[in-house]
Amino acid sequence: MRGSVYSDEKCYICSQSLTYDPRRRGLFCISHPKVAAKKGFYVKFGRKLKKRFKSFLDAERFLEGVRYETDKGTYDIRDYKKDNPLGFENLATKWLKTKLKTVKKNSYKNLRRYLYLACNEWGNRNIKLIKYGNIEDFLLDQPVSNKTKYNMRSCLNYFFEWVSNREENYLPPKLPKIKYELGWRKIIDKETQAKIIDEVKRISYSHNPKIWLGIRWLSIYIRIRPGELLMLEESEIFNGFLIIPRPKEKKPEMVPLLPEDQEILQSIPRGLPHMKFFRHTKVKGHKAGSAFGEGMLLRWWHKACQNLGIKGVDLYGGTRHSTVNHLKQFYTKDEIKNHGTGHDTSKAFQRYFGDEVAPSLDIFQKAADGLKKKKAGPHLDHVIRVDFNRKLLI
Repeated sequence: MRGSVYSDEKCYICSQSLTYDPRRRGLFCISHPKVAAKKGFYVKFGRKLKKRFKSFLDAERFLEGVRYETDKGTYDIRDYKKDNPLGFENLATKWLKTKLKTVKKNSYKNLRRYLYLACNEWGNRNIKLIKYGNIEDFLLDQPVSNKTKYNMRSCLNYFFEWVSNREENYLPPKLPKIKYELGWRKIIDKETQAKIIDEVKRISYSHNPKIWLGIRWLSIYIRIRPGELLMLEESEIFNGFLIIPRPKEKKPEMVPLLPEDQEILQSIPRGLPHMKFFRHTKVKGHKAGSAFGEGMLLRWWHKACQNLGIKGVDLYGGTRHSTVNHLKQFYTKDEIKNHGTGHDTSKAFQRYFGDEVAPSLDIFQKAADGLKKKKAGPHLDHVIRVDFNRKLLI
């Protein structure tokens, strides 16, 4: 049979190696049958597997297990290597390295946090031993919302799929389903949105005109998210387009600018190509040329809302979501999706040089028209509360 138990000991009489005898359950000298090994036991199985044991019984039990796995066709040398290549923590570390340069900073932080918690739970356990029940118990024990558990579940799902593609003969475990409901989000009518943006301009323009411009763009160019906007470099605002090389959908985007915004850009001093467009001027508390932080636009939005007595409307809901709601009276859902927000599109960014530039500009122009001053004053207390509740299930 394949494999055997060995010992470092020799016969103290003739110095011969001691031979494994499964009937007598030990290692003995052929010439002197009463001489038996007492220590230094190890198992060799094939050319690649060698493992040491303190007792003969442990070594024999291990050998029987490996032979049984071989008969079943489940033997895998990776399960017995010292560096534990299938260890959960080892693989999680490698996966995070692949994500470090392919996902955004905040996304990477979340992935690292989720896998850190999983490593605390499973350590370097062989990944093939992590089953449905282990994952379900882990997720249920987390003191977080169902939405966060859903995100953790998605992270683990991507990780196990990566391992399945990377490692031969590995089948990822089935993952538990996580249900959650999105909460309420407050949005505002276009007149109220225009009033807030006008207030932002009044209080921030002398400080830095790009604060107002950034919030204005979020309310018009609904294809762009706040994080993507702040990442724009000078070279990515070119020839009448905003170039988004790192969007959430992973496909580069080119967003056409309205003529009025192109005129605004001409009045603003530009910097070197590699510099962030949304950057600080020389003011107290900020180094000139440093990029806007994630909360920069949000803080000024809240200041303007506070000045106008408007409560409970965040920047994302008050710009992008409110504008999409406003556009529903002019366009169909598919028109807004395909030419406005850009969700679920599969064509390359080059299309914006072709036929689809005009529909996008038309939608953006309609979004901008709502920001223009009207004779009738806006109803500041008219805050629309829209139920965005929807159940997601995977």
